[in-house]
Amino acid sequence: MKLGAFSVSLNVKDIRASRDFYSKLGFDDFGGDISNNWLIMKNDSCVIGLFQGMFEKNILTFNPGWNQNAENLETFTDVRELQKLLKEQGVNILTKADESSEGPAYITIEDPDGNSILIDQHR
Repeated sequence: MKLGAFSVSLNVKDIRASRDFYSKLGFDDFGGDISNNWLIMKNDSCVIGLFQGMFEKNILTFNPGWNQNAENLETFTDVRELQKLLKEQGVNILTKADESSEGPAYITIEDPDGNSILIDQHR
């Protein structure tokens, strides 16, 4: 099962303080809009998202159709197909994608410890 690019989406209290901290660890701004309380940072192939006031806890994020540089992949497994495969394996889908749709969509699941997982397809 290919889930796409991986990142950790962090729920932060102060996005500017978090940006300063992760900059000290070698992360550079990669995308987002700090004035709208979200920023994507990258260090080599490691990607983190900083999100202030957008969700309650940290999220493991996968992006089907993208590589670690947010570049489109030629081939990938659509999120709706991933949803079907996960359902077949007995995984509870918390937020479902419309299986009759095409293009951008997302699903959410939780691991056995309650960690949120977002599979977010942008194309």
